[in-house]
Amino acid sequence: MQLVVARIGRAHGIKGEVTVEVRTDEPELRLGPGAVLATDPASAGPLTIETGRVHSGRLLLRFAGVHDRTGAEALRNILLIADVDPDERPEDDDEYYDHQLIDLDVVTKDGEEVGRITEISHLPTQDLFVVERPDGTEVYVPFVEAIVTGIDLEEQRAVIDPPPGLIDDRAEVASQRDAAGEET
Repeated sequence: MQLVVARIGRAHGIKGEVTVEVRTDEPELRLGPGAVLATDPASAGPLTIETGRVHSGRLLLRFAGVHDRTGAEALRNILLIADVDPDERPEDDDEYYDHQLIDLDVVTKDGEEVGRITEISHLPTQDLFVVERPDGTEVYVPFVEAIVTGIDLEEQRAVIDPPPGLIDDRAEVASQRDAAGEET
């Protein structure tokens, strides 16, 4: 099984280093010197990590064969992919790999169907579930404990307790305001 463990950012300096947006809780294991990673697009790899260091809170990597800024810039936005044992699970019970969450049904705590997770968007501050609703529209659900109250892999569902307006249709919210006598 393959997992995206990082996305290459911009070049750093003139010696071929790149910044990396880490997408794994185990960067020391997955992104250490000597690691050979597949890439997306596949034509860019595989890439072998030659060196790694932290600078100003960001991980910097240099890959074998990339020793100047031009080569580093050519790698920008490439995804780094590690081979992982399919039976491997995150150490913490509250952590999940993206592939475990994709295609889960999303329901509210009251059992109302919301949709199906089609993608996990990794943002700097938090992750978002991209949920496709039955009508084909999408809704974004922050993957935070206050909103996502449970993940049941056996039942293949994620239970959410959304704040008002997160999943409600705009027309529905507007009609509720009109019924309450508020202006829109």
